Amino acid sequence: MQSIASPESNLYWTTRLAKMPIPHSIRSNKLLYSAYSELSSRGRISESTGLLLMDEAPLSGLTALASMVKHSKHSDDVFFNENLHVNTTNICVLACRFCAFRKGPRHKDAYELSVEEYLHRIEPYAEHIDEVHSVGGLHPTWTVEHYAELYRQCKQRFPHIHIKSLTAIEIKHISERSNLSVGEVIETLKEAGLDSIPGGGAEILVDSVRDRICRGKESSQEYLDIHRAAHILEVPTNCTMLFGTVESSSERIKHLSLLRELQDETNGFQCFVPYPFLHDKTRLPEAQLASSNEILRVISVSRLMLDNISHIKAYRMNIGDAVAQMALSAGADDIDGTVGHEEIMHSAGSKTRLDSCREDICRLIEEAGFAPVKRNSTYSEFERVASSDTELNVLPIIQV
Repeated sequence: MQSIASPESNLYWTTRLAKMPIPHSIRSNKLLYSAYSELSSRGRISESTGLLLMDEAPLSGLTALASMVKHSKHSDDVFFNENLHVNTTNICVLACRFCAFRKGPRHKDAYELSVEEYLHRIEPYAEHIDEVHSVGGLHPTWTVEHYAELYRQCKQRFPHIHIKSLTAIEIKHISERSNLSVGEVIETLKEAGLDSIPGGGAEILVDSVRDRICRGKESSQEYLDIHRAAHILEVPTNCTMLFGTVESSSERIKHLSLLRELQDETNGFQCFVPYPFLHDKTRLPEAQLASSNEILRVISVSRLMLDNISHIKAYRMNIGDAVAQMALSAGADDIDGTVGHEEIMHSAGSKTRLDSCREDICRLIEEAGFAPVKRNSTYSEFERVASSDTELNVLPIIQV
């Protein structure tokens, strides 16, 4: 791959949107046409419009509008990378009600990877991946020195692999265990090899909801402040939303608005990842549980609300390949890649395959009617690829 400009570096997506044919499902609906007008004229919908779209817009027209915005930003391209998930530990001092991954230190299935065990898990995949994604529980004794040594040795052994690691609550926990500020923790780990931070742990950025589903985790403001600190230190991050627990539509929109406001300030979010609650083996019987239609609705509204976050991910580890394909026609432009291994969603009941290769991902994207584009972890290098029954064909680099 070679470095090229992002497809969205051209800031005239609203101009492209305004020139697109408007489907009847949008033109004939007052709410959808009003949202289209807001987007094409000023590039942003209001919170009140977002709430109406979440609650009242016909799904067919809503997904059509989100698809228009996606096409105006990224054309037919859908992005993926070749990555591996390695969870460092499932031991956690918290016990969030929705989490099926967490174990107490004395549980028979509890584990904590040593540095060498961590590297051993990467070794079989090292020639085929360019990113390792590592999050875990809040270990009762690990400090910043443990993680720094982990990243340092990982970079020494696998210098080409991008390290995306630690959720906001992990960073908060490490800072408290290490008697360091959040900024000092991030700076120390960046120097050791940390390249970016995933967005996990946002859940819903409304404290009354957090008190019901994840009491003891960071507050909504702390989540935003930790990501702000990373952005200031030029460590890019993703952001997420867990929906389908106990939150209302207005609380979902508030969550999206808070992320949009921080992105206006820092421009440090790379990708937004919305995913529904999976209820298996958890202690949240009052969860509302999102249907496939609701998943597509949330993804569509996210694309329309988050005009300043370039990428919206269809998180197939959570929603499955079939719904992920549909999400690509509902505003999503990114799909999690080869993955190789994943525990958190599969502990909660996910059945998505963990042995997908690059050809599988390309085929999934192509069957949905889109063009697969292999990316690096920071969305700064791109390569068009295509699936084949016999071999992977590498096509010319994207020209922008």
